[in-house]
Parts: sequence; structure tokens; C-alpha cells
Amino acid sequence: MCITRHPNMTREEFKDYWLNKHGPFFMSNSDAMGAKKYVQSHTLDTPLNEGLRSSRGMLPEYDGVAEVWFESEEALMEGMSSPEGQKLGAALLKDEGNFIDHSKSSAFIVEEHEF
Repeated sequence: MCITRHPNMTREEFKDYWLNKHGPFFMSNSDAMGAKKYVQSHTLDTPLNEGLRSSRGMLPEYDGVAEVWFESEEALMEGMSSPEGQKLGAALLKDEGNFIDHSKSSAFIVEEHEF
């Protein structure tokens, strides 16, 4: 998930909420969905980002990237389909509304290719 913070938050408020509230909430319930790993990558406040963006004609950076790892696509579907997974999914979506601007964020399923 490529995440843009809620418009009423500073980047520091966003990072604090995501790291200290949402992350622990997710991890304390991650078994309900069958998640194996959860990684938060917080965007750094550095002039390097503007150089990377402008030299390539890219859009502004996201505020962070969230990765949730599952054994397989089937395991993800099974976890999200279970009553516990559905309950957790609804609770996570509600909590995301506290710090994520969903209209400017993106979520997708990927397949990793490691070199």
C-alpha cells in the first residue's frame, strides 16, 4: 500500500500514529488474517526525494509504504474470508481513516522477484 497521510495531519503526526497506534493494533491481531510479516517504510524528509522526483518528472512522494506478507494469495483470501479476518479488516479500515487519505493512496497485490 502506498500511503498519503490524512490532510489534517503533519508528517510527524502521521508517522507517530502509524508507528505507535496502527502498527501495534495490526500486529496484535495479524494472526486473524494469517499475515506473516508487516513492514512500514516511512518516507524521509530529505532533499534527495525532490531530486529523484523532479529528475524523472514523477508525482510527489507518498508518506510511506506498508507491506503485509502472506504465504500465498490463497492464504490471503482465506484469512480475509474468515469471520475473524473480516472483523479485523473492518476494524483496520476504520482505523486507517484516522491517518490515511485513501483518495490519494493506492493498494495492490504483488508478486516478489528477488535478485
